Amino acid sequence: MSDKYHDVGLHWALLALVGVLATGAAWPPLIEGVARPFIGGWEEPSLRAVLTTMMLLAVAIFVAVLLLLKIMPLRLALTPGATKSRRVRRKAVELFKVGAAQKTVGRTGILVYLSMGEHRAEIVADEAILAVTTADTWAEAMDALLAEVKAGRPGEGICAAVTLIGSSVTSCPCGRRGTPDRCSHPHARTARPVRPTTPRRACVRRVASRGVRRAAARPRRRGP
Repeated sequence: MSDKYHDVGLHWALLALVGVLATGAAWPPLIEGVARPFIGGWEEPSLRAVLTTMMLLAVAIFVAVLLLLKIMPLRLALTPGATKSRRVRRKAVELFKVGAAQKTVGRTGILVYLSMGEHRAEIVADEAILAVTTADTWAEAMDALLAEVKAGRPGEGICAAVTLIGSSVTSCPCGRRGTPDRCSHPHARTARPVRPTTPRRACVRRVASRGVRRAAARPRRRGP
């Protein structure tokens, strides 16, 4: 899981609150019907009673939705796909900066990131790698990764992607120091080494039980 998505639950709760207020404004008799049992069935609800009832009802709905969306699977199901993709990419870039950026000779690191919760994957690579690869390289790596993931073998999928990328970057310069080339998944088989990167471009693919959605790779500039 790349994020907890607590803000998504808050957004849905706010939407429910606004929905109650909008409903009361558009159909006041509905709110009057709710308020009538609390002030006596024979009297016409006053404006104060109607507004107070609408406010209390809106707050109650807000709290109920917020508590309901504390359930992670439900919150994740209600999270827009674009939001998941952005959070997964952000997490991948964050991990890349911590684990590979400026820690390899020639800044030639690659990160293969798989988020099982969101069913998304990211490959982040630097300029030295991109100079000797093509878009087909990343597409083939994603195909290999997702084929194994769908079969229930994520470790083998990561190593298969690393192997394909490694076969395409054999011409990259390599130094003696830096992060060693390896496949670190504890249950994965040994993969073909890859040359050791700052995020520049990523290929994104959504993992799903039926079909796969791919997002176009786009350059990512380094910050100042």
